[in-house]
Amino acid sequence: MKHHYAWLVVNHFVHAKKFDTFYKMLTETAQKHGIQLEIRTNVELLTEIYENKDTKTDTESGEKTLLRPDFVLFWDKDLNLCRHLENRGFRVFNSSHAIETCDDKNKTILALEGHGIRMPRTIIAPKTFRPDQYPELDFLPEIACRLGFPLVVKEAFGSFGFQVHLAHDLLELVKIVREIGTRPMQFQEFIRSEFQGKTADVRIHVVGGEVVAAVLRTAHKGDFRANVTNGGKMEPYTPSEAQKTLAVRVCEILGTDFAGVDLLFGKPENGKKDGADLPILCEVNTNAHFKNLFDATGVNVAEFIFKEILEKHL
Repeated sequence: MKHHYAWLVVNHFVHAKKFDTFYKMLTETAQKHGIQLEIRTNVELLTEIYENKDTKTDTESGEKTLLRPDFVLFWDKDLNLCRHLENRGFRVFNSSHAIETCDDKNKTILALEGHGIRMPRTIIAPKTFRPDQYPELDFLPEIACRLGFPLVVKEAFGSFGFQVHLAHDLLELVKIVREIGTRPMQFQEFIRSEFQGKTADVRIHVVGGEVVAAVLRTAHKGDFRANVTNGGKMEPYTPSEAQKTLAVRVCEILGTDFAGVDLLFGKPENGKKDGADLPILCEVNTNAHFKNLFDATGVNVAEFIFKEILEKHL
């Protein structure tokens, strides 16, 4: 077995046991595939623009020695660092372009527009140059008129469902927008995504254009979000052909090497189709954690990621 050296780039300022557990899962899986995967933070790899060769200073001798990974597994959203590594010739998974597009929900929607992807009706919040609050919110009644209530308000940047809100009337919509301020956001029609009578969605992991794992996520009672972090439950799930096709197509358009694709169940038409046959895209995550998925299904997505990198890119 040929051995490789690689970096796992993570954020220096994120500290939680679940992240450490996940990083350990990645490094241990990499080792099984003959890859020495070392964790590097975005502070250790400060984005310094320079024109000499990639070097690292030996703290004991003071000499500079060439140290270059065979590839970089980028599990952060520090786009400047990601682009910098690409500029220096590193092969990075996922690419800065894919991470940027998927991390910004507004950019995701725009990148998929015109490709026939089933998505909720979406209105992107207009830009204001005010740093804190919109000077007036007279555009909100028009959004409410187009989308109806309840409607979903999503901040463009966010994880684990924390920046997703549900407005039931105009007063609640105004309150939510005022709390968000001028951070980028979008407004979506509310899709009542249900499976066997429960609020649910599907997380599908796609690696190298293939579906490798899927889970059904059911929401905690009273919550419209099915995220496990918010109290939802996860169980093994066999996706329909329509769900698999949509997930793979979305990843193809967005240019991801691997991603977690969240799909909603569409409303059956005249009782002739199941909601799984009419999937609707919710969002795409290039840095999706899959430890909970492994616990639920026994499928280690990292196995497929490293196999994909070794067989097709090195």
